[in-house]
Amino acid sequence: MPVVNHTTPRRYAIVGTGSRARMYTRALTTTHRDRGELVALCDPNTTRMAVHNRIVTDAGLAPVPTYSPDEFTRMLRQERVDEVIVCTVDHTHADYIVAALDAGCDALTEKPMTADLDGLRRIEQAQARTGGRVTVGFNYRYNPVHRRLRELIASGVIGEVGSVHFEWLLDLRHGADYFRRWHRDKQQSGGLLVHKASHHFDLVNWWIAARPTDVYASGRLFFYGDHNGRRHGLAADYERVHGHSAAQDDPFALHMDDSPDLTALYLEAEHEDGYHRDLNVFGPGITIEDDMSVLVSYDTGARLTYHLVAYAPWEGYRISITGSRGRLELDMTEFEYTSPHQDRTTPVRGMPAPKEHTTARLWLRRHWQPPEEIPVTVGEGTHGGGDQVMLDSLFGDIDDGIRPDHADGGNALLTGLAANASIASGAPVRIADLRKDER
Repeated sequence: MPVVNHTTPRRYAIVGTGSRARMYTRALTTTHRDRGELVALCDPNTTRMAVHNRIVTDAGLAPVPTYSPDEFTRMLRQERVDEVIVCTVDHTHADYIVAALDAGCDALTEKPMTADLDGLRRIEQAQARTGGRVTVGFNYRYNPVHRRLRELIASGVIGEVGSVHFEWLLDLRHGADYFRRWHRDKQQSGGLLVHKASHHFDLVNWWIAARPTDVYASGRLFFYGDHNGRRHGLAADYERVHGHSAAQDDPFALHMDDSPDLTALYLEAEHEDGYHRDLNVFGPGITIEDDMSVLVSYDTGARLTYHLVAYAPWEGYRISITGSRGRLELDMTEFEYTSPHQDRTTPVRGMPAPKEHTTARLWLRRHWQPPEEIPVTVGEGTHGGGDQVMLDSLFGDIDDGIRPDHADGGNALLTGLAANASIASGAPVRIADLRKDER
C-alpha cells in the first residue's frame, strides 16, 4: 500500500474529549506520534480536557493548549491546525466539520457523520465550496474479516448480489449503555438507526458497491424505558446511579466510582456541565428504539433486510449475502453471554465478567456444490482489529482504497434517516423524496 510521506507531521486538534476520543489522543502521543502531532484540545468541559492532557504528559510530552467551543475557529488559526478530529455529540458534528473546512482544514469525524438532514446538507455544501477532505471513522471497514468478505463479493464468486440479510445483536451490557447516556435522546444521536447502524449500512454499501434508494422500517421501545421496566419486572426506583442505594444491586446500574476512567472523565466532570453518564435505563425520557427492522432497496436492484436489537443475551452478528451463483454466510460472536457488568474491563463487585470469545466463521455456498469454509482471522484489539488498522491508515495516509469520505458518510446516514422517517410515518420512504423535502 503506498504511503504519503509528509515532510513535517500533520497538526491535529481534537474537539470533544469524551471516552472515544482517547483512542486518538493515545495514538497521536504514542504509537503514531511520528506521523501526526496533537496540538490542541477543544471541549466545554475543562475537567475532561485535563484527563486527555494527562494522557499527553504520561507519554512524556508537554500538555497541549485547551479551548472552549466558542474559541474553535481561533484555535484552528492560532495552532495552525491541518486536520480536526470530531468526537462531539452526534448532532453537533456538522458545526465543527463545516467550520474546519471553511478554515482550510480537513476533518476526521466519528460516525455518524452527522445526525440530521440539515447537517448533511451543510457538510456537502462546505466540502463542495472548499474542496476539503472529510473522513468518517467507519472502523468496521478495516476489520480483516469484513475486508475478506468484500474481496470475495468483488471477485464474483457468488455472482450478482440479489439480497443481504444482516442481524446485529447488542447485549445487555453494551446495548443498555445507549439508554443511560446522551444517546437515549434521538435529537442528539438520531437513534440507533443513525448512531449505531450507520456502521452496518456503510458496510453493506461498501460490500455490494451500491447506494440506497428506498427504505421501509418498523421500530419500537420494547425493553428499556420506564413503562417496559415495570412491565417486565425490571424497574428500579432511582433516577441515576451515583448516590442512590436503590441502584446498588441493580444489574443494569453503571457504578462509575468502580471505574477510574469513568470517574475521571464523567463523575468528576459533572460539576461543570451537569452531564450524568449513569442514568437509569428503565427511567423516563428515552426517545430512541431498542428493536428495529429495516428493508432497503439499492440502485443495483439488491435488497437488504436488517434487524437490530439492543437487549440480547449475547453480542455479535449474522450476515448472509445471496447472489446469482451462491451465498456467503458470516457468523461473528463477540461476547458469548452477558453477566452484570459495567465496563468491558472492570467487573462489578466480584461478579463474573462476561466471557469474551470473539470468533468468526465464513462459509461459501456455491450453487450445486458442497459448502466451503473460508479461513478468516479476527484482528487484535477493539472492533475486531478495525481500530488499529484504521489508525494506521488515517495517520499514515495509506492509500488503501478503504478510507470513507463524505459521500460514504452521507449514504450511510441517509439510510438511517429514511428509516427513522418511515418509522414515524408508517410508510416507505424514497431517499430522493427525503432530500427533496430537505430543499
